[in-house]
Amino acid sequence: MITLKTAAQNRTAEFTAYQKKQLARLHQVQETDPATDSQHDDLGWLTVTKWADTTQLAHLQALATKIQATADVLVIVGVGGSKQAARAVIEAFAQSTDQVQIIYAGTNLSPAYYQRLLTELADKDVYVDVIAKNFATLEPGIGFRIFKPFLQEKYGSDYAEHLLVTGTIGSQLEALASAEGYPFLTFPTDIGGRFSVFSDVGLLPMAVAGIDITALIKGATQMRAALQADTSLNNPAFQYATQRNYLLQQGKGIEVLAHFEPQLDFFGRWWTQLFAESEGKQNTGLFPVALSYSEDLHSVGQYIQQGQRQLLETMLVIDQPQQDLTIQPSQLLDNFDYLNDLGLWQINKIAEQATVTAHQASGIPVIELHVDQLNVSTLGQLFYFFEYAVFISSLILLISLVLRPTSS
Repeated sequence: MITLKTAAQNRTAEFTAYQKKQLARLHQVQETDPATDSQHDDLGWLTVTKWADTTQLAHLQALATKIQATADVLVIVGVGGSKQAARAVIEAFAQSTDQVQIIYAGTNLSPAYYQRLLTELADKDVYVDVIAKNFATLEPGIGFRIFKPFLQEKYGSDYAEHLLVTGTIGSQLEALASAEGYPFLTFPTDIGGRFSVFSDVGLLPMAVAGIDITALIKGATQMRAALQADTSLNNPAFQYATQRNYLLQQGKGIEVLAHFEPQLDFFGRWWTQLFAESEGKQNTGLFPVALSYSEDLHSVGQYIQQGQRQLLETMLVIDQPQQDLTIQPSQLLDNFDYLNDLGLWQINKIAEQATVTAHQASGIPVIELHVDQLNVSTLGQLFYFFEYAVFISSLILLISLVLRPTSS
């Protein structure tokens, strides 16, 4: 589960009073019934399993198995929330070379990119999943126009078997699927793209990539139960939401989500969209930026250390290693003998803690979010944790949480 740690500079009597004033926001979220709430058209993600019950998971797994039996590549045509969550999980955990390769298109309008991609796919067995909530966004529309003739030329009259579409019931995309015989998956009408991880939108690509989607849902369900049960100031999602908003009131305008695990790089992109689209309204909200350490310490690290102090930092900390690697003596005078026989995990953790200490000493408030270990289940927990927290945070900001994205 997720635990939260903050420096003493963040725990003041003034902050505690602020939290107590905002506690009703936590209770408001906990008491929300997505079926009857005034925002019910946007809260289909809240219960986790509305669009991901055991029956639907079995259906998606069966479809994924069918694709895996023949495909070399699954191309995901979608932009923003239509692909961010799936990519975050796949890039973190899809390791087997035996699995279907997942390629992401519909993310740009570059002819050079598409020409290279079509050339790469010419000799491969390809499936394409066009994901678009209302099929009115330019990028997936262009992707459909590019890949439909590609598949027709490649497979002839059987091309429709290789073209899946994921859209809302009653949309133009469903009409196309019905007319042409494309397999149709549901993009829920009551879920915005950035919240769509626990639906067909995110789960089918993950399943094709060999991800245990049942474990992902289990982790999210466990997190929901824990957050629903804790009505106190210590609820970690409430703690996170109130700390970041309290610091916003103190003049902090930018939140950095940082980590020392490259498996979380694309999770950071999903987090950025979640908070930017949810809170970037009414001229308020923190500007979200995701960084990957230690690489980004050697680029923007100087600014974080000594630039303007409008930053706060949320550090995602993984407490237990998945694996380790021992540094062997080089038998050369390379001046790194102090590393001999140390585990790389230990070195990484030393760098992580040194970064937290240095940033706090330079005047940056640091929130540490600790996850016991990184696996598919705990990533499911993290997805739900941040979705729940952004709901609380938006209420604190007095933003109407209109969850429909402006695009995708």
